[in-house]
Amino acid sequence: METGVKKHRSPPKTTCRCIVYSTLRKAAVAPSRGSTPDAEATIDLPANKVQYLKIALDKVQEPFAKVLESLDPDWIFYDFAQYWTGPIAAQLGIKSTYFSICIAAMVAFIGPPSPLIDGDDYRKKPEDFMIPPKWVSFQTTVAYKYYDIINTFDCVEDDASGVNDLMRWGLCLQSCDFIAVRSSFEIEPEWLHVLETIHEKPVFPVGQLPPVEYALEEKNSDAWSSMKKWLDMQEKSSVVYVAFGSEAKPTQAQLTELALGLELSGLPFFWVLRTRRGIADTDLIELPPGFEERTKGQGVVCTTWAPQLMILAHESIAGFLTHSGWSSVVEALTFQKALILLTFYSDQGINARVLEEKKIGYSIPRNELDGSFTRDSVAESLRLVMVSEEGKIYRDMAKEMSGLFGDTDRQDRYVDNILIYLKSQRPVKKAKSQC
Repeated sequence: METGVKKHRSPPKTTCRCIVYSTLRKAAVAPSRGSTPDAEATIDLPANKVQYLKIALDKVQEPFAKVLESLDPDWIFYDFAQYWTGPIAAQLGIKSTYFSICIAAMVAFIGPPSPLIDGDDYRKKPEDFMIPPKWVSFQTTVAYKYYDIINTFDCVEDDASGVNDLMRWGLCLQSCDFIAVRSSFEIEPEWLHVLETIHEKPVFPVGQLPPVEYALEEKNSDAWSSMKKWLDMQEKSSVVYVAFGSEAKPTQAQLTELALGLELSGLPFFWVLRTRRGIADTDLIELPPGFEERTKGQGVVCTTWAPQLMILAHESIAGFLTHSGWSSVVEALTFQKALILLTFYSDQGINARVLEEKKIGYSIPRNELDGSFTRDSVAESLRLVMVSEEGKIYRDMAKEMSGLFGDTDRQDRYVDNILIYLKSQRPVKKAKSQC
C-alpha cells in the first residue's frame, strides 16, 4: 500500500548538546493528596484531579535542578507544565526553549506573559475569550465558542497547585530564550508574526511534525489484521473514520446523537470509541441499545487499541470525524482525508476555528451555549463533507494540504533552521574550579 510518507533524512551534525524535558513518569513523581496513586499522566485522571498531578510535578524542582546541573547541556526544551525549568536553567548558565505542541494561533491567542502571570488579564470570564484578543491587528474569526471555553475555563482559575495553567504558560514564555512552536509559515504566517510582536524574542516554527515511515510498518497482530480485512472490503474513499484522541470523551447524550447520526448518514464508518477516560474514570458511556446490531453491515466500533496512522493511510478512508487535536489533524491531512470537526475542550476550539477560516475543515453545527448537537446535524455534516458537491472544497483542500503537511523535506528544513540557531547561540561555559 502506497503511503505517500517519505523517510526523514539525517539532520545536520552539531556539537550543541540539548535535552528535552516534557513529562515525568510515575517513578519520578510522588503521589499527591487527592490524586490516584497509579496516575502517570493527565489521561489517567478526571479533569478535576489534574491539579494534584501538577502538585506532584512541582515537587521535583530540586532534584531536577541537580540532574540538570550534572548533565550540563547547552540548551533545554520544555513544555508549559514545568514553568520553573527556565529559571533553573538560567541559574546554571543553560539556555532554554519553550516548546509548544499547540499551534501558533493558540499561543498567540493566549497572549503576552505579564498579564497571565500577574492575573490582571482583561479576560476575566468565559465570554471574554469569545472574541479575538486586542493584540491581534488583522480580521479573524479565530476565538472560542462558549461551549468550548466553558469546558476549558478552569485553567484560568486557581487550582490546588497554586499556579494555574495560564500562569504556567506565561512564566514559561517569559523566562525562555526563544519560543519553538508546532507551526509553519505556509499555514500560519499571520499568527507567527503576532507571536514575535507580543513576545519580542525569537520564534521558530518547527514545522507540522508529520508521521514518519517507520510508524506505518504493518503490525502482525490479529487486531490489525481484522481491521484491515474489513477496510479492504470497502469501496475506495467511502469510509468515515471517527476518533477523538486519547483524552476527549463525549458525554452520554453526545455519544447517543453521534451514534444515531452515523447510522442515519448511511455512510460506512470505522469508529474508535473510548468509553472511559483513564483508570480513574468510573462514568462509563454506552452505545444506544441495538446500535451495533443495526449497523453490523455499515460500520465497525472498536473499543480497544487501533493503529490510527495505518487506518488513515488506508485507501478506503475518505474523511475523519475528529476532535481537532493537532496531531490528528496533521495525520489526516498527510493522507488527504477531509476533516469533519467536533471539539471538546482546551486548544481544540482554536484549532477548529483556524481550520474553518482556511476552509480546511467543517464543524458540525451545535448549540452555541451548551454545545449540544443532533443526529441530523451529524448525518448532514458527514454527507456534506464526504459526498456532496457543496463539500467538495473540503475534499480538495485535504488533497492540497497534503503537499504541505506531508512534505518531510520541508519539515527537515524547519528543524535544520533550529539546529543552526542552537549551535550559533550556544552559551559560553565557564570552566569549573577544581577542588
